[in-house]
Amino acid sequence: MNATALAQSEFDNRLPPPVSESPLELARAEWLYNAVEQLVKLGCDVKVQRRLRKPQAVTVAQLALAADELVNARQASCEVGTPALGWLLIANNSGRADKVSTAELLGHSDHPFGKLGEIAEALLRPLADDALGAQAEDDEL
Repeated sequence: MNATALAQSEFDNRLPPPVSESPLELARAEWLYNAVEQLVKLGCDVKVQRRLRKPQAVTVAQLALAADELVNARQASCEVGTPALGWLLIANNSGRADKVSTAELLGHSDHPFGKLGEIAEALLRPLADDALGAQAEDDEL
């Protein structure tokens, strides 16, 4: 085997570099996942309070407003090609859930909790460090 073929073989068989996530990054990701689930799936506000500091929160109302702003922007820029809002209103009036219309209004997402999960994560990310600090303070007690 010549040098070029050997080098090509080594290059082809090279593994990607290992992902090194610190314990802090893992804890932050876990807190974000749980907080997004609490906000999106359970419909509960997420509150964080460090010792001797003002409480911070992301409410379901804030999530609803952010989702509303996203949908309005998508409709204004003609990104929604179907009468998805109308179908959603009709389905809601009949007591049914219309996930297709909801997905059409919000747009595609690869997030485990969909586009609402992406929005919630963006709202919650600024609280992550304080939440971890609050957990550490609680663990000291």
